[in-house]
Amino acid sequence: MKKLLVIPFIYFAAVSCTSVTVHSDYDKTVDFTKYKTFEFYGWTEESDKVLNQFDKERIEKAFAEEFAKRDLQFVKSDADMVVSLFLVVDQKTSTTAYTNNYGGAGYGYGARWGWYGGYGQSTTTYSEKDYQEGTLVVDVFDKGDKNLIWQGVGQKTVEEKPEKRERTIPYVAESIMKSFPIKPVDKK
Repeated sequence: MKKLLVIPFIYFAAVSCTSVTVHSDYDKTVDFTKYKTFEFYGWTEESDKVLNQFDKERIEKAFAEEFAKRDLQFVKSDADMVVSLFLVVDQKTSTTAYTNNYGGAGYGYGARWGWYGGYGQSTTTYSEKDYQEGTLVVDVFDKGDKNLIWQGVGQKTVEEKPEKRERTIPYVAESIMKSFPIKPVDKK
């Protein structure tokens, strides 16, 4: 019985994690293998309005772990790459429509020939839900020439509960970093 309960939970967890939309772009002339270290530039002013200190630390930690998987070491200054983080949160409303179609008088066999139908009735119900959608932008610059070399953008519904954000932030960082030109190193 326990095994049967685990399967729906795994499916729900997998489905709930698939809602990150990711876009990225990079400078194809850059040799990303020359980079060995990175530092965080910091958060833009606007991000301070929507993030608390805990979430900032969670996001930085998640990206630091993703860069570490690619053999890039975090340093506080004088790094090869500079990582800038920016978050925008938009208030959104989703509308869901549900339509019921009910038959009226019924169906039967007519006197002249074939089947006949009755009248139909349908009812449409609408519901609205307000939510927040976060857009996290990760810009990576070459420290020497200050040129943008990679940008990753992830969009996802913002989790209200801190314990959920704690689980989803690493997933969002991993999703965004999948398109980074340096792939994770298998350390087996």
